[in-house]
Amino acid sequence: MEAAAKVQRQMVRLRGRSYVAFVFTPTVPVQDWLHEIDATIARSPGFFAGRPVVIDLSSVDLSQAGIGHLLTSLQDRNIRVLGIEGVEEGRLTPMMPPLLSGGRSCVVEPSAPKKAEVKTETKPTSLLLENPVRSGQTVIFPEGDVTILGSVGSGAEVVAGGSIHVYGALRGRAMAGVNGHTSARIYCQKIEAELLAIDGFYQTADDIDAALRGKPAQAWLQGNTMRITALN
Repeated sequence: MEAAAKVQRQMVRLRGRSYVAFVFTPTVPVQDWLHEIDATIARSPGFFAGRPVVIDLSSVDLSQAGIGHLLTSLQDRNIRVLGIEGVEEGRLTPMMPPLLSGGRSCVVEPSAPKKAEVKTETKPTSLLLENPVRSGQTVIFPEGDVTILGSVGSGAEVVAGGSIHVYGALRGRAMAGVNGHTSARIYCQKIEAELLAIDGFYQTADDIDAALRGKPAQAWLQGNTMRITALN
């Protein structure tokens, strides 16, 4: 009876999960940098909403009060900071986001209930998706190119270390060359993207030439400028 009356303790179950976070690297003067953030939000309202953000302070020398002011300024813009990098722990207060270290590349992490079909080898350098990437899904492949035989839905996201090839419509976000691969490109048969990015340089839907909308297109870097042209 005593054994039956005992309450069995269950171990706390901990799981790891990877997310793609925007890494902001403020520059001086910080106020001018914030104006650039405002310009991005003006072009694409809600662009940072719900997106994990990490602040890398290695390029600025801010006091504890300065860091606090920066975090408040971002919060006023509905940007919530997940963590902070590039600063001594002594400059942070217990009320600030934690100091992070050891950031690394992620693995494929579909976020929608229906997982994308993935075909890989032991050490793949490319990823082929035969099914569409539906709204709400995120596909991350930092090892190389991603090829999608279908379309990328609105609200979906594809992140690749190399180039991205979409044989249907690209309506979501495509981020290529995320590991510093500046020669990466983005190709699609029908461009209706919310955002295109290569090695951190990006253009939102409002930046894309209206004459290209709904047509085959490619994007690449020319210096520090992203070029988007028709795919002939």
